[in-house]
Amino acid sequence: MSEVLIRPIRESDNKIIASIIRSVLTEFGANKPGTVYFDPTTDDLYTLFRATDSAYFILEVDGEVCGGAGIFPTVGLPEGCTEIVKLYIMPHVRGRGLGRTLIENCFEVATQLGYKQVYLETLPELKMAVGLYEKCGFRYMDKPLGDSGHFGCDLWMLKDL
Repeated sequence: MSEVLIRPIRESDNKIIASIIRSVLTEFGANKPGTVYFDPTTDDLYTLFRATDSAYFILEVDGEVCGGAGIFPTVGLPEGCTEIVKLYIMPHVRGRGLGRTLIENCFEVATQLGYKQVYLETLPELKMAVGLYEKCGFRYMDKPLGDSGHFGCDLWMLKDL
């Protein structure tokens, strides 16, 4: 049985989590403009997630950083809504329910921070993630909310907490 730990991001995690994000996007052919692949904040998530009412969590399996996910108060979102962002998991630990665990952790923290809804943007290429979002209760939207700057994403989803 593997030892799984979900913990807050540390500054020392910046390089490895940026590498994981970019490798997963490349794996699914989603390393295109308008995504987090080219977002300069991807290289310093520790600083980004020091913003008020945000949080980012690192997934460790047997002491190895294997992914992460967070919530962020994206500009332009409706009152009481946060965005779940940068959910990426390495291939060798997928299929164990760890993505769901990360998402549920984000829901719990969002609720503690007073959020009533969670929004996300994704790509059809990320089929596994899209299926997970559906199973977690996200519903599709016709257009984006807020101003994430990720014009390369063309699937938008929302969940009431």
